Amino acid sequence: MLPLRHLEFMYQLINLYRNAFSGLTKPAWALALVMLINRTGSMVVPFMSVYLTEALNFNLKQTGIILSLYGLGSMAGSFLGGWLTDRVGHFRVQFWSLVLGGLLFLVMMQLHQFQVVASGIFILSLVTECLRPANSSSISHYAKPENITRAFSLNRMAINLGFSIGPVLAGLLATISYQLLFMADGVTCMLAGLFFYFYFRHKKGSEPPVKATVNQAVVTKSPYHDGQFLLFFLLTIGFATTFFQLFSTLPLYYRQVYSLSESQIGLLLGLNGLVVFSLEMIVVYLATPRFKFRQLIITGVLLTGLSLALLNVFAGAWMLVVSMFILSVSEILVMPFLSTITVQRSDIQNRGAYMGLYSLAYSTAFILGPLSGTTIISTFGFKTLWWSAGGLALLTAAGFYLILQRMEVAPETLSD
Repeated sequence: MLPLRHLEFMYQLINLYRNAFSGLTKPAWALALVMLINRTGSMVVPFMSVYLTEALNFNLKQTGIILSLYGLGSMAGSFLGGWLTDRVGHFRVQFWSLVLGGLLFLVMMQLHQFQVVASGIFILSLVTECLRPANSSSISHYAKPENITRAFSLNRMAINLGFSIGPVLAGLLATISYQLLFMADGVTCMLAGLFFYFYFRHKKGSEPPVKATVNQAVVTKSPYHDGQFLLFFLLTIGFATTFFQLFSTLPLYYRQVYSLSESQIGLLLGLNGLVVFSLEMIVVYLATPRFKFRQLIITGVLLTGLSLALLNVFAGAWMLVVSMFILSVSEILVMPFLSTITVQRSDIQNRGAYMGLYSLAYSTAFILGPLSGTTIISTFGFKTLWWSAGGLALLTAAGFYLILQRMEVAPETLSD
């Protein structure tokens, strides 16, 4: 029988989790379930660099080009998704992005020539990335104003739970055939799209947004004319370029330096999703009333750089686990609060455009990260890459310190 103090601790912990999840709307939970289904099948992107180099025998330069084209397609998809969301509504954009994206994964498994694979990757990422700004607009629409950050965290928690499962399964399936990764990713995309359609098709908010009147159009600002937000956008690129080494060069590092198997790489990548899934809602719930957003973001950005720089300081499998844990904590401290700042900067008429530009930052980083990372590795090696990533994180944190003082975030309110 457990001692009384242990029972009290368990009760307090359960109560803390219950409070962290309380007050969230049913549609917010449904959106999270959609992302859980979708991300449980996220098997292709985490193993893309390994697949291209080992299954298709592309060299590092070709691999970097294809990964960068994935990022370029994501950039186009972020812009297109935001533009479409403000015109046809977040419901239609999400549904078609999921269904068409699923079909494209099944097409991709048939492609083997460099030029064809590169073109297919661009189209695939363009379609799938339309989901992000539309999904963010849905979250802000269905969440209660006081719970906007926790609603984003719930969605991210579902994404990371799926991501903790997907790479682990992918590592096992890859030992059989890489084709199975594309099949699983495609099927789960389409299943997520079908669930989304049947749950949200009659929900208020699934229709396109009401067009602004002449007077509204005067006061509705564009994110591309918002100077402070453009600086915020550039700094988000800096953070994401460092963080996205997780999906591009880290798997190569595990493979080439530590000779890890696909299943071992999958377990390490899955640790990221498991940590974020377990801790993000609690951290957001406890940290939001106690710390300013800029304090959390700056700390998280610094931890991102530290997690990679430590790979040069210490060696051994244990360091890979510690580095991944620190990287996961940095994600928790940065991403949900960047999303909230973006939502608070917008209104209902331009939210798709703001979320599209915010998503564009991550898409841009998905170009810069793999391209710069693989270039540095092929020219100077992994050690130079990790030191460079740490330096970029330091500069990005300094930039956030300056700009977020000017963009001081108010208590959680949502402009409609």
